[in-house]
Amino acid sequence: MQPLRGTKDILPYEIIYWQQIYNKASDILALHNYSEIRTPIIETTNLFERTIGESTDIINKEMYSFTDQSNRNITLRPEATASIARAFISNKLYQSKLQKLWYLGPMFRYERPQSGRQRQFHQLGIECIGSLSPMADTEVIHLASKIVSQLGLKNYVLEINSIGNLEEREMYKVDLIKYLSKYQKDLDEDSQNRLYSNPLRILDSKNMKTQEILEYAPNLNQYLNKTSTEHFYLVCKYLDNLNIPHTINHKLVRGLDYYNHTTFEIKTNSKNSQNTICGGGRYDNLIEQLGGPKTPAVGWAIGIERLLKVIQKELQLTLSQKQINVYIATQGLAAQTKIWEIVQNLEKEKIKFELDLSNTSFQKQIKRASKLGAKFCIILGDQEINNNCITTRKLNEHKQYTVPYSSFLEEINKFKH
Repeated sequence: MQPLRGTKDILPYEIIYWQQIYNKASDILALHNYSEIRTPIIETTNLFERTIGESTDIINKEMYSFTDQSNRNITLRPEATASIARAFISNKLYQSKLQKLWYLGPMFRYERPQSGRQRQFHQLGIECIGSLSPMADTEVIHLASKIVSQLGLKNYVLEINSIGNLEEREMYKVDLIKYLSKYQKDLDEDSQNRLYSNPLRILDSKNMKTQEILEYAPNLNQYLNKTSTEHFYLVCKYLDNLNIPHTINHKLVRGLDYYNHTTFEIKTNSKNSQNTICGGGRYDNLIEQLGGPKTPAVGWAIGIERLLKVIQKELQLTLSQKQINVYIATQGLAAQTKIWEIVQNLEKEKIKFELDLSNTSFQKQIKRASKLGAKFCIILGDQEINNNCITTRKLNEHKQYTVPYSSFLEEINKFKH
């Protein structure tokens, strides 16, 4: 029996890396007063149809949707921003002026599985809801940069762009379609299909021939008004103040229709198509679009699997599976009855231990203790019960000694070291 294609078990030896990402993100985001939020994995299909965009690949090809027993159209969330916008409205979080939220959880898209891309994948993300200020854009970009760098990501590039507001994009689309239609037959198949439905996504094409055609296409920044230009200028200026290097990429649009003004990506220097680690931007109309009050917002998401692929070697240098301090070996019913007092004392002192459950010989139990890297093995058998004592073996020194039970309980904290 194998897992479904595009899904993966995260095993105990791998989970320490996931925990490190969670803990590091939690510590950094708490400093900036961001609070964790957890939304359901399932939502109504209509939520994503209304927010992500009808002409996107996610809506057309990639969503896991089904009809439940009550005949409702349900979708496994393909991304979290729409869910958080829905939670913001349904829980009336708009009654507080500003919400700074973060999340980490699984998302689902029916894509072709490959390295760094699974059908069930995980994202760490933040949403700063309630501010139009370019300072909000800068803060979220700063946090993304800080988290990935503190987790050991090196040699990455921050690309940033402004895609303006809806009116500016509509004016730009007219001229972009006019320009690209002259080369329609030379565009790659995906770009040909998008020419009239979603022409901005052509800017993001990985096809070399299409990129050559785009070299002389009109630039979106030429269509931005004073307000949009000023907003983008200030975001870049504040990034300079933080000494965060960034490159302006006028072709950076992101794949979701709800973005406006600032968009950005953090990429590795790898040339493969899976080199985007983090992506995000501003979405000032999404909450109103879902029936909430007009509320500006900006956020990002980091792909955990992609990030881990790049930083795992760095994390391996700083992390190792924490070895147990104490292994408890028992034999006989009397010993197995008495051992629970020792267990409670080890818990109280927060000493990491493993209780043997195998019922095998002491020799085999001690062998397993060594294999697990335990420093001490506590031995309790019939002899120890009869003499009211405990035998302790210091495994790395092959030394063994016996102490009275009462003395052992008084000295139990020595197993911490």
